[in-house]
Amino acid sequence: MSEIITEYRNENTKDIDILSTVEMVRKMNEEDKLVALAIEDESEHIAEAIDIISRQFLKGGKLYYFGAGTSGRIGVMDASECHPTFSVPEDMVQGVIAGGDRALRYSVEGAEDNLDAGKKDAEILTPKDVAVVISASGNPKYLLGVLEKADDIGAFTIAVTCNSKGKIAQDAGLTICVEVGPEVIAGSSRLKAGTAQKMILNMLSTGSMIKIGKTYENFMIDLQAVNEKLKDRAIRIVAQIAETSHSEALATLLKCDWEIKTAIVSIKTGFDVEKSRLELKRHAGVLRKLFNDLEKVEK
Repeated sequence: MSEIITEYRNENTKDIDILSTVEMVRKMNEEDKLVALAIEDESEHIAEAIDIISRQFLKGGKLYYFGAGTSGRIGVMDASECHPTFSVPEDMVQGVIAGGDRALRYSVEGAEDNLDAGKKDAEILTPKDVAVVISASGNPKYLLGVLEKADDIGAFTIAVTCNSKGKIAQDAGLTICVEVGPEVIAGSSRLKAGTAQKMILNMLSTGSMIKIGKTYENFMIDLQAVNEKLKDRAIRIVAQIAETSHSEALATLLKCDWEIKTAIVSIKTGFDVEKSRLELKRHAGVLRKLFNDLEKVEK
């Protein structure tokens, strides 16, 4: 077994059980501050991963997160938020946790040690897909099974870990290793390691969606306006990008079934709803490309 840094004892928190509550909170916060700095050191690898994922998306590929325990839950959470946030198909980004859906709420003993289960779960992959395996220690046999099967299939593999000496760091095609150091509570990788994983997956999914045109500037232009909060957000987005009133934004959104990009194009160009949709389709739904082409025509 390779050494596991997250299992080391943190010298800075030996007295955490006798501190006042506010001192305990401050000590935990000081440790958490180290996470963002550690991630910064892996910026180039994270960027490389985003480029791989976005490139495979454009080829019709999918993104799969595989993990056990905390890592698996973080992967499932990030995956589940991509559909409502960016209006992508529900199966475009998926999270798979060792032990199945029951493991989302309860501990499934031995799930992370099951090499064959990892191989079986990875059968869902195709050569177009990207498999991201997530583990603080980097050693679960389940993930080694995923990587082995992914290699057989020809899918891209990326490891997200906090231990450069872990086995997944050696077996994956690309490794993002954020060594956050010993945890506040020895071995509790849901703390700094979990925070690091959450931040990295945020970057991978959000960055790849930006690269395929799911945003305009820093607006979520493909969100699904399925409740009052999101409808209000949609109105504000359309009004700001199309430089119009909230009332006109609302009226146009109602005409096009709350399709934000369609509403923006219609207001900016004067096109009717169907022509706006057609123009978006011609430009693969990328608002930047559409506006750039319109500017060229005007010149």
